[in-house]
Amino acid sequence: MMTRTTRRVAFASLLACAAGLAACLAPEASVAQHAPAAGEPAKAAKQPDIVLFITDDLTRSDVGAYGSLDAKTPNIDRLAKEGTRFTNAFAASPSCSPSRSSIFTGDYPMRHGGHANHSPIRADLSTLPERLQKLGYRVVIAGKTHIGPRRSFPFEYFAASVDRPPRGQGVLYSELNVEAIDQLLASRDRDKPLALIVATFAPHVPWARLEGYDPAKLHVPPSQVDTPETRDARARYLTRVTQADTQLGAVRASLAKHGDPSNTLLLFTADQGAQFPFSKWTLYDAGIAAPLIAYWPGHVPAGRVNDAMISLVDLLPTMQAAAGATPSTDMDGRSFLDVLVGRKDSFHDAVFAAHSGVPEVRPGSNIAPMRAIRTKDYKLIVNYRTDIKYVSGVSNAGGEGGYWQSWVQRAQTDRDAAAKIQKFHYRQPVELYDMRNDPYELKNLANDPSKAALIASMRKRLEAWMVQQGEDPKNVALPSAARRGGYPYAQ
Repeated sequence: MMTRTTRRVAFASLLACAAGLAACLAPEASVAQHAPAAGEPAKAAKQPDIVLFITDDLTRSDVGAYGSLDAKTPNIDRLAKEGTRFTNAFAASPSCSPSRSSIFTGDYPMRHGGHANHSPIRADLSTLPERLQKLGYRVVIAGKTHIGPRRSFPFEYFAASVDRPPRGQGVLYSELNVEAIDQLLASRDRDKPLALIVATFAPHVPWARLEGYDPAKLHVPPSQVDTPETRDARARYLTRVTQADTQLGAVRASLAKHGDPSNTLLLFTADQGAQFPFSKWTLYDAGIAAPLIAYWPGHVPAGRVNDAMISLVDLLPTMQAAAGATPSTDMDGRSFLDVLVGRKDSFHDAVFAAHSGVPEVRPGSNIAPMRAIRTKDYKLIVNYRTDIKYVSGVSNAGGEGGYWQSWVQRAQTDRDAAAKIQKFHYRQPVELYDMRNDPYELKNLANDPSKAALIASMRKRLEAWMVQQGEDPKNVALPSAARRGGYPYAQ
């Protein structure tokens, strides 16, 4: 990965050669006829509206378009058919605040500073609303925020888009008000380009009352313990997945009614995976593999499936490029616009992810500094505090609906269940998985002598990335208690 200094040097060279040779233009140049200077909007074409729809705690494999045999997601599936579906997109963190902060800064968690959940980012960073406002956009966030401090994220915060049912307050009881978003789109100034973040609270817990799913007919992932309680929990979770899908359909209908779909870049993704064991708060693919679907008629190919390696830190520079500006070079992310519009098929050869913990939930809970490097073929996870028994909101709270206790009971007589609980609580220092042949990461190859050279190479690269991020691989600190920074983290 290039350092910021080398990026600036490379960028300067590209600008110099661009004056004389069109072929020297950066691959991230916009779809406009020329590449404006960094931070300047395009002049040759009308800037597109940009809509980013973010689901909350959605495992990629629990979407019909990504192979789920159970999920009822007709709107997401239709979007995938009409646009391009990416099969190797990854969140920078498996935890809400760090992941969203990475999306909105273009930096990995250690670089932006908010690597522990509910922690604020560094005060000196430029963020998505600032960068897109400079390009002339009205930048609105509707629904969940979960970022801070608020002064670092000068969105137009659309409070009317959040509904709180009478049963309680805060994120666990909030819902997205799609009717308010429809009214926003109907009343907007059409002469000013709009960048709209739609952040639904679904399918985050608490999971919905069961509707439309038969627990007995579901397919339980092999990483989970198949108990009636697990099946019931998955059925209620999938009910919430369908709720998020319905909200996406409503937003698309509003865009068609009040906007210009042919000049709108719509991106669909998730912050991280669902709140099941080996998913959220872990670096397994069920925690960091993100759905990513792009729709932009006339620019993004329809019905295309692309396996390019993408990190969600790449979304912000890609938005800049789509808006007609040269992407900023002072962040980790890079524009994948050329991949998005079908000019290129490949991008990164590896992406990274980090999890530090959720220390404020309960003393000693979810304290698990871990770092990962992911290629198309392999995943290497390094766990830095294996002396600490890993627990999380799943095991502490018993899992949504109490299914965790059914795992504990099953483990008394079932070796497979006992092995899964052991793996959950006690991580190995190094984990290596063959992602093509073992997508659920069931067999750790770290002790396979034939993989020793591969592990050494991947770990060397992972540790170089950590140093580039300002972290000492030999002294990875435990996350301190989160500093909430005066922002409404409960949204």
